[in-house]
Amino acid sequence: QVQLVESGGGLVQPGGSLRLSCAVSGFTFSNYAMTWYRQAPGKERELVASITTGGITDYVDSVKGRFTISRDNAKNTLYLQMNNLKHEDTAVYYCKTLTRPYWGPGTQVTVSL
Repeated sequence: QVQLVESGGGLVQPGGSLRLSCAVSGFTFSNYAMTWYRQAPGKERELVASITTGGITDYVDSVKGRFTISRDNAKNTLYLQMNNLKHEDTAVYYCKTLTRPYWGPGTQVTVSL
């Protein structure tokens, strides 16, 4: 079965950092471009970052310079390093394959004093 499971979310102060992980199974991870999405209450789902099979990355403007997407194909794991977190980063974060509708259940990130 296809499975994507996010972890690493939690409560962090503004300016703090978190690293999210997405452990995948049930498909050949190295053959798929991967993405991170987020959704805040009352807002539309937003594509945050993507990484190709060759390691090329892209980011939404609001997180450029703060977030880094990476992958470890040997571990079948996708990462999102989030630095200098802001209140507006508060959302549920999801990992997803770029070209297939495979989603994880999400992990909550809350940035608050």
